[in-house]
Amino acid sequence: MEELALISVVAVLALGIFSQWLAWRIQWPSIVIMSIAGLIIGPVLGLINPEAALGDLYGPMISLAVAVILFEGSSNLDIREIKGISKSVTRIVTIGAFLAWILGSIAAHYFAGLQWEIAFIIGGLFVVTGPTVIIPLLRSAKLKSRTAAVLKWEGIIVDPAGPLLALFAYEVIKVLSNDNLTMANLLSFFGGAFLAMLLGLASGLLITVMASKGQFPEYLKSPIVLALVLICFMLAEVIMHETGMLAVTVMGLTIGRSKQYVSSIGNLGHFVENVSVMLTSTVFILLTASLPRETIAQMFTLPILAFVLVTLFVVRPLSIWISTIGTELDRNEKILIGWIAPRGIVALTVAGYFASILVNDGYEEANLLTALTFALVIITVCAHGFTIGPLAKKLHLASNDPPGVLIIGASNFTASLGAQLKELGIPALVMDPSRGRLSLAASKGVETFEGQILSEQARFAVDLTPYSTILSMTGDASYNALISQSFAPEFGFNNTFSLPVSGNHQMNDSELPISLKAHLLFAEDATFGELNRKVNTTFELGTIPIGEEETADKWIETLPENVTPLFIKKENETISFITLTKRFNLEKGDTLAVLRPKQEKKEPSA
Repeated sequence: MEELALISVVAVLALGIFSQWLAWRIQWPSIVIMSIAGLIIGPVLGLINPEAALGDLYGPMISLAVAVILFEGSSNLDIREIKGISKSVTRIVTIGAFLAWILGSIAAHYFAGLQWEIAFIIGGLFVVTGPTVIIPLLRSAKLKSRTAAVLKWEGIIVDPAGPLLALFAYEVIKVLSNDNLTMANLLSFFGGAFLAMLLGLASGLLITVMASKGQFPEYLKSPIVLALVLICFMLAEVIMHETGMLAVTVMGLTIGRSKQYVSSIGNLGHFVENVSVMLTSTVFILLTASLPRETIAQMFTLPILAFVLVTLFVVRPLSIWISTIGTELDRNEKILIGWIAPRGIVALTVAGYFASILVNDGYEEANLLTALTFALVIITVCAHGFTIGPLAKKLHLASNDPPGVLIIGASNFTASLGAQLKELGIPALVMDPSRGRLSLAASKGVETFEGQILSEQARFAVDLTPYSTILSMTGDASYNALISQSFAPEFGFNNTFSLPVSGNHQMNDSELPISLKAHLLFAEDATFGELNRKVNTTFELGTIPIGEEETADKWIETLPENVTPLFIKKENETISFITLTKRFNLEKGDTLAVLRPKQEKKEPSA
């Protein structure tokens, strides 16, 4: 039994991370790959049943994982994200959630055939979307910041509200159907929810105060916060079941708000985000792999499929359109937000809890809740996962341009580089705190932004969604290194590059870290000063079309010594920057951008 549990845990962990990687490689929504993987190893092939292998630990493990995921999502929320759309977000998480509850309950009664008591419980639960499913979709779709902010805020705020609505409906039903119960039972629900909110607020303030006073050593800061998140969740669950999610969400929102004023807690994000990614993939596979085959058969019955279709095409769009009347959202944004509402881990775990207690209370129809929830989760995850990208592009809410380049540091060379990228159809943005240094890039028609990339104000003011590559190209080597270190988690290690300030011949190869050298741009003598000197004198940027396929190393060696290769544009509109060590293949149809001596323009013949 012990070996079976060990094999199950390791298999689920490994398969979860592999699913994330495979989704990245094939550009599919990760949540779809995880669902397929869990179904294959569980009910389809019967290789692993995590629920049976883990026994009593199965439920608590999932609950704690959901707590960390909710905390991570809420702690990353910043009120500045919804600047200009605060009315929309407020309406969606209040009026929209209420309408979704009422309409969903009606659909559950008339289409799924559930009793009104069960319908109102499941209707409240199904208002959730949640960060476990929304955030992976937003990463893959590259939505514009305003639309993405609405979906992210809705998912994180409504996620704990769904179980509370379901619990509220259950408490009301108990009071109305049992003469021995009184309104005091209903009041105890509101008291428990209020205490959970106070607990989350107190925990968040405690971390903020202690971090601001340096009470946490740096190497223990993230583990301590993670431990306090779990403790906060546990205490709230002891106060009243299903309030733990509310407590950790309030705790995360408190810490997220404090990040603007307490810089010492700002570096918690990457650690918690990495843990959250691992837990998201693991929990989703745990749930799908534990799905009984009987439940899968129930999922495809006519009443359940009818309920899911009504939820997708009537309940969600109608609740969004009504709640956003007179708000900042335009028609296209309402269409996309009204369509995208995948359900995930919270709906699955809480539905299982209510199914068990309702059956014990004598509601035999509650046996359908698990199949109903899994049908809604799997269908919405697949439908929304595969359609969010194409629909967002059709509605002009995602970038249709090829992946762009963010250039940090304005100079004569970066102005020319930005102009060359623009000429090739690649979006480029030059960012610098000096308006004077940006003037040359602006005169060449290159998009510019005046601001400090490391400041939070600038990061919220500029939309980084269109840019997949970042180049640190200032005249300060330490600043370039700091930018690369800060943005590698966001852009990816292989899409983060830096321009050397001094020649590498001044540093022995053994003294230069391989990880840094691999991402230093261009050639050994292509330093900040040298490149700017060249473009200020007799050099210019140009392109060379590639006629035959061959290795880049061999082809580049045939270039004259005074020609510096910069990047390769592929036929699929992607670009690969030349670095000191990374090798590239040149294919027929590629375009090589170079820095070369200015070519004399031939006068037209008379």
